[in-house]
Amino acid sequence: MLIFMASCTGLVDGINDNPNDLAIEDVDAALFLTGAQLANIVAQGGHLNRISGMYSGQLVGITSLYSNIYGYALSTAESVSTWSRIYIGVVTNTRHIIREAPDDKLLTGMAKVLEAHAIGTAASLFGDIPYGEINNTEIADPKFDDQMSVLNAVQSLLDGAIEDLSPSASRPLSVDIHFGGNPDAWREVAYTLKARYYLQMKDYTSAYAAALNGISSDVNSMKYVPRGDANNSEGDKNLFWEILEGSRAGDIGTENSYLMQLLDASSGISRNNAKTDEAARFGYYSIESESGAANTGIIEQFEPQNLVSYAENQLILAETGTRTQDAATGLDALNALRAWLNTGAGVNANFQGEPFLYEAYELADFESGGMENADGIATERALLREIIEERYVSGFGMYMPFNDARRLRKDDTDIAVPYVLVDGPAAPYPERMPYSDDELNANENAPDEDPGIFVKTMVNE
Repeated sequence: MLIFMASCTGLVDGINDNPNDLAIEDVDAALFLTGAQLANIVAQGGHLNRISGMYSGQLVGITSLYSNIYGYALSTAESVSTWSRIYIGVVTNTRHIIREAPDDKLLTGMAKVLEAHAIGTAASLFGDIPYGEINNTEIADPKFDDQMSVLNAVQSLLDGAIEDLSPSASRPLSVDIHFGGNPDAWREVAYTLKARYYLQMKDYTSAYAAALNGISSDVNSMKYVPRGDANNSEGDKNLFWEILEGSRAGDIGTENSYLMQLLDASSGISRNNAKTDEAARFGYYSIESESGAANTGIIEQFEPQNLVSYAENQLILAETGTRTQDAATGLDALNALRAWLNTGAGVNANFQGEPFLYEAYELADFESGGMENADGIATERALLREIIEERYVSGFGMYMPFNDARRLRKDDTDIAVPYVLVDGPAAPYPERMPYSDDELNANENAPDEDPGIFVKTMVNE
């Protein structure tokens, strides 16, 4: 009898359990990685990125919403999506990974890089932001930390990521849509991000040291690579292509932006010279704003979008090498990038048949009276001016030009790219993005109202 009863109990054990009633802890922590990556992609290459492109003279708002924003009518509602992607899409997922898989150093290292990237971008764009008290169930309204302390915390987080990734063995990881589980690539991205944020903090010595270990080839650039179906309007597509094929057709493009004038050999401010032919990049960067236009260049529907790139790292080496070492060091880094560009790597296959030339520069080109120093400034400053200009061009589609514009207005106006915004050079320049409307309304520790886009953030005061 006892044996029979025990057997029957075994037969019905768990019969009332709901197989769909899973706790979040029951889900493999690795499955949260892709969500964090996708949220970060949209935060880095979405709506606020396009606005930053307008505010740094690379894009033009033509009509409707983007025309209004181009005229500085930027409301707090425009930041809601990016803010949400960072704090909910990225941080919630990365914190879960770190908490649930502490011994999987490859996974925690990648999660820390993603969080540092997202939060570093938030601090750069908004200034003071909530960070130290976020994702704490006991704190409903996290305080806003000052921008510099957040950037320092991001540096510490990246140090932790590098420590995790250094002993990690590579393993196939399909949920890692960037590098498939390659710790070396992630570690290089972490160092380039350290260099990026040190640069923004104007700690040029530390930026140079970090960039020496940064992204060593374009293979290890962190990119969003769309994987959708050309015959299906749904699915992964280039984020810029998507908006022009959707509700924002005709609203935004490159038109006659300052960037396009720099690349145009016939303009009065062209950067073309005997050693530089930008014809291919001029075509590649040209964006037709109308729906259905033949955009086969930088916003072609399956064109990858840079998030953290080899070009960025090389140009950090060039700028900070010139500032902290000597002009020869900076020039070597610039010429390494130019050699890469001279293979046609700066454009896609649709434009590699167009003329391009990036011949190596010599220091004599930047000496007084040289090819790149007609106004007779100091050699190092002339070289820096060329490096900053290349950052402006190579950084298209990233926040780099907007970050540089604000950084260089503080101390280095002589080498800043002198683009003209809608109201001319005497107009005030945007210095930040507005806080999310949702955060202002929900967080008691948020400012009573947004400070406005013309208020400088701490690192640029």
